[in-house]
Amino acid sequence: MTSEEVRFNVERALEEIRPFLRNDGGDISLISIEDDRLVKVQLEGACVGCSVNTMTLKSGVEMTIKRYVPQIETVLNIEK
Repeated sequence: MTSEEVRFNVERALEEIRPFLRNDGGDISLISIEDDRLVKVQLEGACVGCSVNTMTLKSGVEMTIKRYVPQIETVLNIEK
C-alpha cells in the first residue's frame, strides 16, 4: 500500500468513527501518519475530557484504522 493509499484509508476509517464521536459532542482529526505505521490523531470537543477517551482510542479508533490499514501498529492521541 502506498503512503497515499494509507492516508486515504485512514481518513475513511475516521469517517466511519466520526458519527459516533459527534453524537457524544466530540470529534477527531488526523494529525499525521509516520512511516505508514504510526497514526497521530487529536480527539476534540467532549472527547478531550471524557473519562473513557483512552478506551475509545484503543477499542474504537485504533481497531477501525487497523481494519482499513492492517500495517498500522499504533494510534496516538496528541493533546493540544
